[in-house]
Amino acid sequence: MQEKENKVTEKSKQEQLEQYKVDDSNKKLTTNQGLKVSNDELSLKAGERGPTLMEDFHFREKMTHFDHERIPERVVHARGSAAHGYFELYESMKDYTKAKFLQTPGTKTPVFTRFSTVVGSRGSADTVRDVRGFATKFYTEEGNYDLVANNMPVFFIQDAVKFPDIVHAIKPEPHNEIPQASGAHDTFWDFVANNQESAHQVMWLMSDRAVPRSYRMMQGFGIHTFRFVNEKGKGHFVKFHWVPKLGVHSLVWDEAQKIAGKNPDYNRQDLFDAIEQGNYPEYELGVQIIDEKDEFAFDFDILDPTKIWPEEDVPLQIIGKLVLNRNPDYFFAETEQVAFHPGNVVPGIDFTNDPLLQGRLFSYIDTQLLRLGGPNFHEIPINRPVCPFHNNQRDGFHRQTINKGKVSYHNNSLSGNHPKPATEAEGGYTHYEEKVEGRKIRARSASFADHFSQSKLFWNSMSPTEKQHIIDAFSFEVGKVKSMNVRQQVVEMFANVDISLATAVANNIGATPPTKTGSDVTKSSPALSQENTIKTAATRKVAVLIDQGYSGTAVKNNLHELQAAGVQYETVSSRQGMVKGEDGTELMVDHTFTTTSPVVYDAVYIVGGSGENPAFHKDATYFVKEAFKHYKPIGATEQGIQWLEDNKINGEPGVVNGASGPFANQFIQAIAMHRHWNRKMMD
Repeated sequence: MQEKENKVTEKSKQEQLEQYKVDDSNKKLTTNQGLKVSNDELSLKAGERGPTLMEDFHFREKMTHFDHERIPERVVHARGSAAHGYFELYESMKDYTKAKFLQTPGTKTPVFTRFSTVVGSRGSADTVRDVRGFATKFYTEEGNYDLVANNMPVFFIQDAVKFPDIVHAIKPEPHNEIPQASGAHDTFWDFVANNQESAHQVMWLMSDRAVPRSYRMMQGFGIHTFRFVNEKGKGHFVKFHWVPKLGVHSLVWDEAQKIAGKNPDYNRQDLFDAIEQGNYPEYELGVQIIDEKDEFAFDFDILDPTKIWPEEDVPLQIIGKLVLNRNPDYFFAETEQVAFHPGNVVPGIDFTNDPLLQGRLFSYIDTQLLRLGGPNFHEIPINRPVCPFHNNQRDGFHRQTINKGKVSYHNNSLSGNHPKPATEAEGGYTHYEEKVEGRKIRARSASFADHFSQSKLFWNSMSPTEKQHIIDAFSFEVGKVKSMNVRQQVVEMFANVDISLATAVANNIGATPPTKTGSDVTKSSPALSQENTIKTAATRKVAVLIDQGYSGTAVKNNLHELQAAGVQYETVSSRQGMVKGEDGTELMVDHTFTTTSPVVYDAVYIVGGSGENPAFHKDATYFVKEAFKHYKPIGATEQGIQWLEDNKINGEPGVVNGASGPFANQFIQAIAMHRHWNRKMMD
């Protein structure tokens, strides 16, 4: 008998998780067996100064659990942050896929999304130069579907057999376990120079994309070419994109390094705080679709994971949105134990012959067996599908399901051959019938051989500011390499991309400038430049530098207008407590100059005070100069206006003087621009 169709909602997944939650408030302390404990301060001893007795079962249970609390961290993507939410479909994809959650506009599917850095350990900083993970688990009525994405659309390698090599190369060097969470060392750049398929990914890694301002302002890409299959069995090639509704924005490198020291949890805290404040991160899901008849119609191989499909050639179609609206209750049980796998698909979504994807289909599930202690990791609450699951799998570490009956095999007669396979009409998954034939061979298609054309396309697409940042990034990273031979190899390699890029880097790192000619590709893709992204002041964070005797009513009115535009602000002064305005109004101080830093804000609003606090002016001067150096908006009213004049930045781009017009509106517009690259730096 066919089971009743399971209607999946965001609430149904939350309700499923609720049964595993425990509220310990107002409860008596017990052992794991439920026995009430009378003392949790002292172990059982033979006399006050005697030895501890082994019969102290409470001590043994408590210590044993503590000794086994850690599980192996992920080899890559160890440093993560996550949130619950939902995906809402805008328009039906029925013509392309039979996946049920993509059929009816307005359908909401619960999700769990985890963001991560790739290289660093769990204890590393959020703001290192690195690729970021963007993995989403859809709890659909047909089973879990995992879209395991990164914030860059290409990868270092073309074949999964080399995945251990790139990870070994970029991880800390094995002889001294240095450096942590960084590619700025010999083995990584030696790998790059000797595996030139990495060129395109390295261009992205040296760009501003590698230091995102926030997970909320970061794109996600499925990287691989997947396949949509509709009810008629017709296939289409597809790539997936997540597009943040706040735009794509980044830190500057100097700022990113300082944030790593000031607040290594910067991106994690930003995500958590935004959700707690009701500023729910939103992303739109876009798809690029290619008809199978056009598989070979492009000047690149669409199955090559080191290539993009330029949006000018294959338009991006927006089909739905992702909203993250609830933080995890327990980091370990949810964020740390969630297990993603590109092979978790539903009917209507299938694979292609991308050799990197093919390897990942093995690697992910193999990894979870070690990390999560055996084959039953799918029973951990965060990994459990909302729809029922029935099969003949039994036993294993951490088995939770209690199966009734004696039969655990197929075929059988004792239980009427249940559970039995579903037909395609009943929702059974059927693999796309692609004709595959060929000799067994270790080889790579000649269509994967071009490593530099799209690297040059990326370079051509950058603004002058972004190009300079790429040069600076190469100079920093390769400048850390001790081997001059490796430095020279890198310079020679990237001369194949652009001779001006390679020459500038060579001059900065003491290498010989190359003499070869770079790529002659002139094509560009404006969609790749962050200069062309959405610009909004919403959820931006402003530091308000304020002291005793400020102009109360005017300042409060400005702060109210900033809030109305969705801007967040924190007050910063010399001391904690209240600051009082000249008219008696008061504001609570959120931070002192000691407890915060200009690098963790998007803009600075300097108000000042009565002018009788030299310590405030000294600290405020450093604070504003640092923000100005990082091209951030600077606003000033009241006593702060004189500060602009004294420090000779009045009139510079992104500097808003409250005496020159409606301050709040101008400042909000300046904040929305994110950075003001064309300003003249102070002495």
